[in-house]
Amino acid sequence: MSKSNAAVVGGAAGAVAFLAIVILLVWVCKLQCKNVGNRNSETGSSDPSALGKSSFNGYFIFHIDCGAHRAKQFTMIELEQATKQFSESTLIGYGSFGPVYKGLLCDGTVVAIKRRPGPPQQDFVAEVSFLSEFRHRNLVALLGYCQESGSQMLVFEHVPNGSMCNHLYDTGIDSSTKIEFKQRLSIAIGGAKGLCHLHGLRPPLVHKNFKTANVLVDENFIAKVSDAGVSILLEKIEEAGPSRTSGRNVLRDPEVGLSGALSEMSDVYSFGVFLLELVTGQEAFHNDSLGSNESLFQWVESRLALNDFVDRRLVGSFTTEGMRDLIRLTLRCMSFPGKKRPKMEMVVQELERIQEKEMEMTTVMGEGTGSFPLGSTLFTST
Repeated sequence: MSKSNAAVVGGAAGAVAFLAIVILLVWVCKLQCKNVGNRNSETGSSDPSALGKSSFNGYFIFHIDCGAHRAKQFTMIELEQATKQFSESTLIGYGSFGPVYKGLLCDGTVVAIKRRPGPPQQDFVAEVSFLSEFRHRNLVALLGYCQESGSQMLVFEHVPNGSMCNHLYDTGIDSSTKIEFKQRLSIAIGGAKGLCHLHGLRPPLVHKNFKTANVLVDENFIAKVSDAGVSILLEKIEEAGPSRTSGRNVLRDPEVGLSGALSEMSDVYSFGVFLLELVTGQEAFHNDSLGSNESLFQWVESRLALNDFVDRRLVGSFTTEGMRDLIRLTLRCMSFPGKKRPKMEMVVQELERIQEKEMEMTTVMGEGTGSFPLGSTLFTST
């Protein structure tokens, strides 16, 4: 072979090898992006064992730019323009972080802006950056922050149908909102999946302030858990924490006591209260009779005996068996001691089982199979 021919062959081989390397690198990058996307999906894990990582406050954080979510630093001018100078007309509620405003950004994105007085703090920026990394279909996404003019602000995605409180607490039969049983099951599953995702992080992230007011629903009534990590953020930046919640209080895990040491099982208890409100359509007030598991059962039995337990707006939209199963799960979530409560992963599985069975039974039997009372057989089996 001549030198010229050898050079041509060698050059071609080199080009092929280079092209193969480029294709391999592109494939690896796509694979890593897919893995990052999976951790932010409904079923993906946030365990970064297979990828490059570092830790922040004990949590593992990815360092891959392809598809990673990062908190945006907004300016006060941007947020003032979005909210018409934080006018009363854009005020949509109050939360643990302060008043909440609806805003329209210049790019057309609708957001919810939570504002509180406070000086600029590096801890605030670090915590917001950390919390913005966690994305899930059933969590309200934290998009960014602002620290200017004596205010600290959090910018979240806006969820158009608001809190489930708005759809439950008006208990009049003629209320404009009538969410049927299977739809309430779907909302419960969404809320459970949001909490399950938080508890599945390494280490687990405890919500610490889960309640009906923090379960929002979008235009398709898909549930999204809000304020995940906000209690922890408040604890970091000032001596406040979960006790600084505004609005009506829901039943808090009595097992916590005066220590205030909240855990995953405390979140499960709070989820049980949420299920209770989905069943009754009413806010669960503080009640001294709910201080033990036995008295809780007695309270539920008494309400069932009076036919005054299940939301009357649900009449005709559930099967008696499905409702009994949901009430049993509610009681398990609120049981004592806390170690008897199911983990959120098990709660999701049970809710999906109830939903699937309810769909099958109503397909065969037709709608309108629900009946009252339920109390006579609720406690006959487990």
